[in-house]
Amino acid sequence: MKIPIDKNRKIKSKPFIKWVGGKTQLLPKLLQNIPNNFSTYYEPFLGGGALFFNLQPKKAVLSDINPELINCYAVVKDNVKDLIDDLKQHHYDKDYFYKIRNIDRSPEFLKWNPIQKASRFIFLNKTCFNGLHRVNSKGQFNVPFGRYTSPKILDIDTIETCSKILKNTTLLCDSFFSIEDKVSAEDFVYFDPPYVPLAITSNFTSYSKDGFDSSKQIELSDLCKRLNSKGVKFMLSNSSAPIVLELYSGFNIEYVDALRFINSKADKRGNVKEVLITNYNYD
Repeated sequence: MKIPIDKNRKIKSKPFIKWVGGKTQLLPKLLQNIPNNFSTYYEPFLGGGALFFNLQPKKAVLSDINPELINCYAVVKDNVKDLIDDLKQHHYDKDYFYKIRNIDRSPEFLKWNPIQKASRFIFLNKTCFNGLHRVNSKGQFNVPFGRYTSPKILDIDTIETCSKILKNTTLLCDSFFSIEDKVSAEDFVYFDPPYVPLAITSNFTSYSKDGFDSSKQIELSDLCKRLNSKGVKFMLSNSSAPIVLELYSGFNIEYVDALRFINSKADKRGNVKEVLITNYNYD
């Protein structure tokens, strides 16, 4: 049975974390291109979840390969009060930031419970450089301290709202491949993978310790083709790099303007062309 999105039941919300490449700025375009009806919403590159929190589908499966991220979502969903209490201890200070950041280098971190780890994740997200999430080859967070006027580490209203929206969702720590055996022709999938760099110099970050290279991009496009053959509707965001245009040449490709905020050189920031790829027609 197809379940329509009930726009009247939506509550005002926003992501509880910042995310580089997050889709808040492109929400109007994304929402314009969402299918009118579907059963289950799937998002296998969860990140900040901007589209999910705005769309608020009645049934969703959210997944990501980042265990710290999924743990944070699970704690927001199931232990929001304890999480808020733990977040109250954190404060914006450079020395304190590096103490909390580097705790994953010590055996002590293995003893931390999920709530403590989720609290740390949010604190680092709100106080590190540009909200960037980057880890080294050992999976240790290595983003430097960010300079802000007064970062809002604890946003109770947002966290509590997100907790309510997450109640009927399934959270999985898994690769994007995991959805293939779960989705049906009645479902809708939104892919927002790490983008293909427009230039080698822009490939400055590693989202997970295993990275997301060109072979992964090819595997993702092959998955999209298999989902298409099953009749599953999907929408995918990516850069307008030539390899992306080639990999998805058989689908609908729409160019969209987006602002680039992350670059070491100020003159390289500004509007860039991204693409929105779908395998269905929309009004």
